[in-house]
Amino acid sequence: MVEEPESAARYTLGLGCERGCDPAELRSLAESVLHAGGVKPGDLAGIHSLDARAGEPAMVALAALWQLPFLCFDAATLERETPRLANPSRRVFELTGSHGVAEAAALAAAGPDGALVIGKTKSAHATAALARKR
Repeated sequence: MVEEPESAARYTLGLGCERGCDPAELRSLAESVLHAGGVKPGDLAGIHSLDARAGEPAMVALAALWQLPFLCFDAATLERETPRLANPSRRVFELTGSHGVAEAAALAAAGPDGALVIGKTKSAHATAALARKR
């Protein structure tokens, strides 16, 4: 088995937000979650969300600022992560078709052996979660 170098991006950031979320609010939330996890933007493999947010300006701007890929998943893919979610939400399911966005996107990107480092963290109009690849 080949081990990844220590510098390899081992974390995934999942984000969710209301349409038109203030980019400063999303960035502040993301920075807070990374700080809580002891992670820097350069430690991230990418930023991830629900495909309905693929063009969301705040998310696109954050990915561009940190020079990271912004990859999105469809609701069915995120819904498959429900057993691994720390904070599943019926309301989020009613709105999106998935019981979670931020946690599910971070976990889907981290792969089947990935694990949450920081569960869903909320601001007024956004959510963020951090997962680690294994």
